[in-house]
Amino acid sequence: MYLYGNPLWYTNYMFRTEIPSFKPRFNIDMSTSILSMGSCFASDIGQQLIDHKFPVTINPGGILFNPLSLFELLEMSVKDSQPAGITYLEHDGVFLNHQFHSDVNASSRPTLEEQISGVKTDVREGLKHANLVILTFGTAWVYRLKADNSLVANCHKVPQSSFNKELLTVEKIVQHFTSFKELIQELNPTVKFLLTVSPVRHIKDTIPLNSVSKSVLRLACHQIRENFAETDYFPSYELMMDDLRGYRFYKKDMIHPNEQAIDYIWQKFVATFLSDTTRTFVGDWTKIRSAMQHKPFHPASAAHQKFLKNLILKVQNLSGQADVSKELGMLKAQLI
Repeated sequence: MYLYGNPLWYTNYMFRTEIPSFKPRFNIDMSTSILSMGSCFASDIGQQLIDHKFPVTINPGGILFNPLSLFELLEMSVKDSQPAGITYLEHDGVFLNHQFHSDVNASSRPTLEEQISGVKTDVREGLKHANLVILTFGTAWVYRLKADNSLVANCHKVPQSSFNKELLTVEKIVQHFTSFKELIQELNPTVKFLLTVSPVRHIKDTIPLNSVSKSVLRLACHQIRENFAETDYFPSYELMMDDLRGYRFYKKDMIHPNEQAIDYIWQKFVATFLSDTTRTFVGDWTKIRSAMQHKPFHPASAAHQKFLKNLILKVQNLSGQADVSKELGMLKAQLI
């Protein structure tokens, strides 16, 4: 039985706690250069931005889960400093570094050092030209090498007995962000920062300790936003936990948000931070992307050729707002 005879009312108001919209401290448009770094959710939101034609650089050094490792990479890139020798390791013929994700690997240490140098260059250039840096924090739990107490971003399957596990404090995260921000603003004085807490669940720490971790991150983000006018916060974590609030919005691992959840959070991001004209472009481009995924039964038919020509006109109409040359080339190649 539905209250008031309206099933939509029942669904929206009995099983949802929708987060009210809020006024952001800054807007994003098609010319906003963005660097998105941090946990895998930084890659998710960054990929959405790329798919919708924003100039974005995503995690040049791979996924980084804890904020201190993230700050260390950013600072290392600006200062062009080198990872400590003890952070290098070799596993089954693959060379890795504890301060980088396993995506950063090579068959020899010199090759890995060269690759790390390239990562730092990409990060430094991203910071130098970015109008906005999106930082996504995944966990407040960190590991330190027992040998010298250095922080690691990735344990790379080294036995846990080689590390000490530590919970970051709010004060330490805020302190390191403050130092990092001051350093970055010497390179790029007008850059702004958007913070978010990843909705990905780190249940290997146990569910109660994952909650502790997320609480530390959320409070740190709150304190940073209170301290600095050039920062803002996007509630991706709250959207997943308190708005969607259901296992049907997770992948099969019950840890990562699924495509439906990411799309929903993306729509909230669009509604919050994008300027009016940019939202219009994103809406138009979303329809075009959907149309381009159409697979015709008869590509040579007059109906499909007419469809292609109309779609080409729509893409051309957006060419003044974004680089659509790749899509135009793909569509024109299908014309007969």
